[in-house]
Amino acid sequence: MKKYLVIGNPIEHSLSPLIHNYWIKKNNIDAIYEKEKLKKKDLGSMILKIKKKKIHGINVTVPFKNDIITHLEKLTPEAETTQSVNTVYLDNNTITGHNTDIDGFRLAIQDIKFDVSNKLVLILGAGGVVPSIIHSLYKMKASKIILTNRTKKKAENLKKLFKDLEIINWGQIQKFDMIINATSIGLKASDELKLDFSKFGKNKFFYDVIYNPKETNFLKNAKKLGNKIENGKKMFIHQAAQAFKIWHQIEPEITNEINEMIDK
Repeated sequence: MKKYLVIGNPIEHSLSPLIHNYWIKKNNIDAIYEKEKLKKKDLGSMILKIKKKKIHGINVTVPFKNDIITHLEKLTPEAETTQSVNTVYLDNNTITGHNTDIDGFRLAIQDIKFDVSNKLVLILGAGGVVPSIIHSLYKMKASKIILTNRTKKKAENLKKLFKDLEIINWGQIQKFDMIINATSIGLKASDELKLDFSKFGKNKFFYDVIYNPKETNFLKNAKKLGNKIENGKKMFIHQAAQAFKIWHQIEPEITNEINEMIDK
């Protein structure tokens, strides 16, 4: 039986095992997918397990999407461009890192029929998934991307990858058509971003990469003020489907049952 994992810290909230094991069963694959909480110092030994084929692939989540890179032998162009890896596998005995978040985000936005072209986008956060979102937004022809992070230096580091990115101070009010919460603030029910939503105006699109809980306070507050909202569920499902395809060479079916499972 082959074994796959999602690794991160925290990891309790991850529904990756639910979705991957559903597809594994549907496609009669002799495998299991689990989750494991790691520390940064454990990444090397985890990669060694893949090299020895004790583990056949891993998904990488917060906060290791960049940290994992030093342990890999090869990056795909998508991972190289964003310096972010969320899927690791053996390719001809070479430990390879890929980024399925880029297509995951693009397909999610495509699903909800939101046209990003010529839109002004504000991103909150500068963590592991942010380079993927920026790269995807540029591919979808966003007119301008503005980014703010509580630690400004971390935000400014992203300008090394994306020269056109504009950095503003945390809490600074900025015009936008779409705002993305790419921080981990919202994983707990009590989490608040402490931003004055009333100053943002109405009829904006609020997107949260978090999918569990289904509606963060960020989305609840936005909805109260008459804005369109969307959580990270579709992105999560699409990025998982891309990883599944890499590992098993099977295109998994995204059914209503999958959507309902995530919503529970």
